[in-house]
Amino acid sequence: MIVAEGSARVELAIAPDQPVGEAYRSMTRAFKIAGIDTAALDARLLLCVILEIDAAVLIAQPDRPVGDKAAMVVAAASRRIAREPISRIVGYREFYGRDLQISPATLDPRPDTETLVDAILNVARSPEYAAKPLRLIDVGTGSGCLLVTLLAELPIATGVATDISQAALEIAARNASTHGVSSRMEVRIADALDGIDETFDMLVSNPPYIPSLEICTLQPEVRDFEPMDALDGGPDGLAIYRRIIGRLNIVVPVGYAFFEIGKTQAGEVSTLLRIAGRDARWPLATVTNDMAGHPRCVAQKTLR
Repeated sequence: MIVAEGSARVELAIAPDQPVGEAYRSMTRAFKIAGIDTAALDARLLLCVILEIDAAVLIAQPDRPVGDKAAMVVAAASRRIAREPISRIVGYREFYGRDLQISPATLDPRPDTETLVDAILNVARSPEYAAKPLRLIDVGTGSGCLLVTLLAELPIATGVATDISQAALEIAARNASTHGVSSRMEVRIADALDGIDETFDMLVSNPPYIPSLEICTLQPEVRDFEPMDALDGGPDGLAIYRRIIGRLNIVVPVGYAFFEIGKTQAGEVSTLLRIAGRDARWPLATVTNDMAGHPRCVAQKTLR
């Protein structure tokens, strides 16, 4: 396989008798030429996953041959050079300490999204809610990362996961089964809150929030491999927030709603919530930052 960028060219060829240390260096070089910032880390991860070894073996036994999986290593490396994310190549992503299956139909869960889990658990484990069998709804569930994690952490809670994609719901259902929460989680086709007539204690959502015209500026790993329905939030990125918040007082009349947001959207989403809850005198929404210090979660307490 030939990898080229501008005038730089490198051939990536990995044979079964090639030492893993040499394969690692070749992959790292190829990834750097492809413009991948995490070249060394990605080379190590792919080798370890495909060869079913841990990093310690790669370091301690660099002369160990790649073996009969050499062609698989080259195939995986070529996908990464095309900027396909590691998680999509291996088919899973770790989220909140659990491995979750993903597919082309689902968003690749990000560590930033764990901010929502922490915010929800802080409320769910508070004296007001700790003893209650909470009923949750996850709008736009994708892989189910949020609801599966929450049900695993809250053993008496139940929930409904919605999405517009049947393929995504199938992945969410598999993740629920893998992590032992399928008996407490229903999956359902729904667009925003359309057709949702029952009430819930808490709503959680990581809706599409990228303004349509900004999608072309995203990194290739996102722009070319994430499902467009999970990215495109309309002209200003807020289209789905408006639809969910417009029915929030019906679906969560007394409880909480938690939204993931883009780092510049805290004020706009908080304003939408303030307007929606004006008659019921909802308190002001609260904003939680992610580990990088960016606003990532807006939480709203709802009242009748």
